[in-house]
Amino acid sequence: MFRISLFKNTGARLGAGIVLLFICIGLFAPWLSPSDPLQIHMEHKLSMPSWQYPLGTDHLGRCVLSRLIYGTRTSLYYSFIVLIVVFAISIPVGLLAGYVGGRIDHLMMRIIDILLAFPSLILSLAIAAMLGPSMKNLLIAFAAVWWTGYARVIRSMVLEIKESGYILAAKASGTPHLQIVLRHILLNAARPILVLASMEVGTIMLSIAGLSFLGLGAQPPTPEWGIMLNDSRAYIQTQPRLMLFPGLAIMLAVLGFNLLGEGLRRSEHDSVTIGKWGFRR
Repeated sequence: MFRISLFKNTGARLGAGIVLLFICIGLFAPWLSPSDPLQIHMEHKLSMPSWQYPLGTDHLGRCVLSRLIYGTRTSLYYSFIVLIVVFAISIPVGLLAGYVGGRIDHLMMRIIDILLAFPSLILSLAIAAMLGPSMKNLLIAFAAVWWTGYARVIRSMVLEIKESGYILAAKASGTPHLQIVLRHILLNAARPILVLASMEVGTIMLSIAGLSFLGLGAQPPTPEWGIMLNDSRAYIQTQPRLMLFPGLAIMLAVLGFNLLGEGLRRSEHDSVTIGKWGFRR
């Protein structure tokens, strides 16, 4: 449906390759993992890399490579869940506020302005801390906060699109409002929304890992990159590799999504659209 000039950009191709690699690792984790990521072998704790354990073992004798592979599945899964929930909230709000306007638009925008007055990560951290440490509560905290930026951008798109000639013609011909919103406005805003989404996955993934590192997200013994970093703090001087591997995994995953999002943003039309609507968090 969309003509995407993504692969004209070297960085975008690299980003797409990295993202595809991590998705494949997550999907085929049971077949790629050399060991059970939860299996404890105290007799092999803090072992150096070997044929049996390619990246060595952690303080409980668990295979670091296996936990990294399964951590890919965990990080991608929860990042996409957050993104889907955020879209499920922000798209209807943005469409309603932009298309209906008036008091409804004013009320929704004031609520969004109040939420945007607080740093998103700090507010998410506060909500997660109040709800209690768990991945479910962390996802609720992110979804409750991160929809505001998207809703505001989508509203800006709708305000401009609804003044287009074909929208005015559709209204004049008696086309139902719901059909105008879904078939004309939402369809034309879909590509910029997807670009914004691709640029945000890396940020969401980094935030999830950060809050899991603080103990507010996934809980041990779940194989998750933030937890792996937290478990390795005590061994940063004696076994720095334990923090190096999950740190590199987070860096590469975030880099891949950022390069992919930047490539989409620079594709013709989106480079104008995203810059014009000025998405900020």
